[in-house]
Amino acid sequence: MAPAIVSPKKHDAGARWSWSGRISLTPRILAVNVFALALLAGGFFYLDSYRTRIVDDRLEQSARELKLLAIGLENAPADRQDALIAAYARQTGDRVRRYDAQGRLIADSFAMNAPRYRLRLPAEEEWQRHVARFLDKVIDRIVSADRPPNFEEPAVDRAQAWPEMVVARKSGRTQAVNRYAPDRTFMISAAVNVKDGTGLLATENARDITRTVRAERFRLGMVLAAAVLASVLLSLFLARTIVQPLQRLARAAVRVRLGRAREVTVPRLPDRRDEIGMLARALSDMSHALRQRIDATDAFAADVSHELKNPIASLRSALDALDRVDKPELRAQLMAIAQDDVRRLDRLVTDIAEASRIDAQLSRTRFEPIDLGLLIEKMVVAREARGVPRGVRLAFARPRRNVAVALGEEQRIIRVLDNLIDNAISFSPDDGLVQIVATVADNEVLVSVEDEGPGVPQSEREHVFRRFHSVRPENEAFGKHSGLGLAIARSIVEGHQGKISIADRQDAQSGACFIVRLPMAVERDPGIVSE
Repeated sequence: MAPAIVSPKKHDAGARWSWSGRISLTPRILAVNVFALALLAGGFFYLDSYRTRIVDDRLEQSARELKLLAIGLENAPADRQDALIAAYARQTGDRVRRYDAQGRLIADSFAMNAPRYRLRLPAEEEWQRHVARFLDKVIDRIVSADRPPNFEEPAVDRAQAWPEMVVARKSGRTQAVNRYAPDRTFMISAAVNVKDGTGLLATENARDITRTVRAERFRLGMVLAAAVLASVLLSLFLARTIVQPLQRLARAAVRVRLGRAREVTVPRLPDRRDEIGMLARALSDMSHALRQRIDATDAFAADVSHELKNPIASLRSALDALDRVDKPELRAQLMAIAQDDVRRLDRLVTDIAEASRIDAQLSRTRFEPIDLGLLIEKMVVAREARGVPRGVRLAFARPRRNVAVALGEEQRIIRVLDNLIDNAISFSPDDGLVQIVATVADNEVLVSVEDEGPGVPQSEREHVFRRFHSVRPENEAFGKHSGLGLAIARSIVEGHQGKISIADRQDAQSGACFIVRLPMAVERDPGIVSE
């Protein structure tokens, strides 16, 4: 057999999801918020473009101003040209040098005026400047900024030592370049030819550009730091309001799963009106329902044990006595008792099995519309065909077709109605009347079963629906009923989102009236008439 091939993409995707599932909510919330801040950190890329625009504008300005100086020198008398260069240098702060046609330095504004700038060596500066330059390098590395060449004064100051001067002489156009001073500030230099064959070179240590960019970076950093701090605090607050309640609920759920439901109080978080509060209350209600279900199961097991002991004890006594009795009539009597106990046990086991399976079966059953009027009519006809004991009569007023329609499982509804009709017949006197009515009120289908028996006392009307609780007629043989009929009926009705109750007869006569309420499946159609 060929080996199975696993797709790497599917495996990697599953691994990523599995890995994310191992991370707690707190770091995930923090990561999501910090990721949003990473977009704000992209402002440092804007700083690079901002700095580039400033430098380009300064280069253009320096070239334009130096061109104006060259024009001024071309029109100025020879004895006024040095004064014009000195005045220009004082006004712009540049160092202006003039070279003759052979490239020799013939004028220098620093020799005419006090120097307007001095190149600073990093070793002479305070530590704050070192930190600032380190941040400059980090940001340049992050944004992959182009690094200009370093600025160095030539050992022999000639025009040929300056590349921009060489290019300007060859091209005849003004040239401007940007370099880094030793302290990483910008050196802006421009070169231009004058018509008399001389050349001009202007250099400027543009520390203001670096100060401006660093100031913008500082403001952006402060905004980013404040945003990060606020994001972290908000993330921790959000994690506290989400993760901690979920952890409390998870711990309570684990304790319930470990079988400590009675020791656990699932927090309901009444002050929370959000989804977590809804989850807490749902889990609390679920654990309460689970506790009730466990209690009901324990009580049911105890009741089953108690109810089975009586027929088993009677059967054991009959079988033990059978070996010691020789008279045929006594043996026949003991055999009859044993057979009756066996039938009783069979009835008990059957009803117990059905009662224990009702909830599970109803949860898997697909409900369909049921015309209860038609269903009850068929049941009454079938029962009358089999014969009703003691001459008891059945009366049913059938409603119009498709009026009393409810959603349900037909066989279960039949079991409910059978139990109620059997109960009414057993309590009815000889030649009594059992009336069955199906009607509709307030979007509910109502089915009532009335008998002419002694009725159910007010104090017993809730108890009769309990399992194994049976109040039987005095003339009925013991053990004929299991005491589960009405309990099964209630379980089925409640499984259909309905209710079953006992009321007094409307005609004020003696007897019991059992009422079943089920939600309607369809709206009434007034156009449909009775048959």
